[in-house]
Amino acid sequence: MRCVIARFPFDLTKSGVLESMKGVAPEPVTGASVTIGRRTYPVKQVGQIITGQDRRDFSAGEVLRAMARLGFTCHTAPPAAGATGLLGLLPQESALLGARRNT
Repeated sequence: MRCVIARFPFDLTKSGVLESMKGVAPEPVTGASVTIGRRTYPVKQVGQIITGQDRRDFSAGEVLRAMARLGFTCHTAPPAAGATGLLGLLPQESALLGARRNT
């Protein structure tokens, strides 16, 4: 499949992407991601490896569109860490530090 990433044309195939990502350890996912094989990679990491370009040269959306067209599962946000989130931890941390609650 021919696609344009950062104004450069690339001929990508699903098997070519799988081969390029073979043996590459995924970085921690903090934003959009792509599942390739059994691993989930950050979109920017995948884009850098398959194009050889610097991550600042292309957008996550360009790589997401290309990976989706090739049939990979794409995620626009990282999985939720938990129901409480950071703000849910604030009362717990305050209690541990001995702070009084104004109720």
